[in-house]
Amino acid sequence: FISDGIRAREITLDAFCAQTGDAPFSWVHADGWKEDARAVASRCDHMPEAALSALLAQETRPRCTIMGGGALVNLRGLSTMDDPTGDALVSIRLWAEHARVISVSYRPLAALDPVIACMLAGKIHDPGDLIAELSRQITEALDPEVAELGDSLDEIESGMGESTAAEVRRQVSGIRATAISYRRFIAPQRQALERLSLAETVWLEPDDRLHLQEAADRCARMAEELEAVRERSALAHEELTDLRAEQMNRQALIISIVALVFLPLTFLTGLLGMNVDGIPYAHEPWAFWGVVGVCALMAVAISGWFVATHWLRR
Repeated sequence: FISDGIRAREITLDAFCAQTGDAPFSWVHADGWKEDARAVASRCDHMPEAALSALLAQETRPRCTIMGGGALVNLRGLSTMDDPTGDALVSIRLWAEHARVISVSYRPLAALDPVIACMLAGKIHDPGDLIAELSRQITEALDPEVAELGDSLDEIESGMGESTAAEVRRQVSGIRATAISYRRFIAPQRQALERLSLAETVWLEPDDRLHLQEAADRCARMAEELEAVRERSALAHEELTDLRAEQMNRQALIISIVALVFLPLTFLTGLLGMNVDGIPYAHEPWAFWGVVGVCALMAVAISGWFVATHWLRR
């Protein structure tokens, strides 16, 4: 993207590499998988080798490193596609210097299209505007996602009960895992934006520094909210575990009561069922029903004792 200070236009990579002069401001974005990022970076004569290696690295964390008159900035944001095998937030690597920004990404970034629209609309005139707008778009996209995690946890906590303990345990674990993965990148991103806002570079204007600091403050707030979600998720998981343990204890108590009711009955029937001589009333016609009646009386008496001692309410 080439800007003359008023309007911007999009050109091909080959046309950019074939240029002999420098535009007032240019932004080159390369796909790490499809584009030759080294050929793009070769247009930046003063780019340090360390910055070039960082631009091509596949695994990155948010950072800001000032190198001479330029800055290497790595940011993380939401992706346009759901990839369960990758990180929750995708990265974009930027090398910014006077009148030029070179960026590389390996996965599609959701905040990139709005920034491109602003660039083509003539609202971005220098590297400071570009990075500030990209930071703003990333934080604005992340903010509702982080708030949604807290709202989902609120609904789970308000509707938590024994009947739903098994259903929501997996949801709580998913929310906690998402909060941890988000915070892993948002916390260092805040530090990177703060460091960039304080950098002594000629291409950062006061309003750019203000926007970067605002984005850093939003990252700090999101990091605090994610930490709260993580702690609340752990507490909710413990409460669900306690509910499950209480439910199992109640079921075990019921089984124990039933076993205690039938234990003396089993002893009596086992004693009278022995195949030996001398069992009283063994040949009487009423003996069977007499034993049944005695067993029924014993079961009623034992059950009545459990009711009187409030065992069934525990």
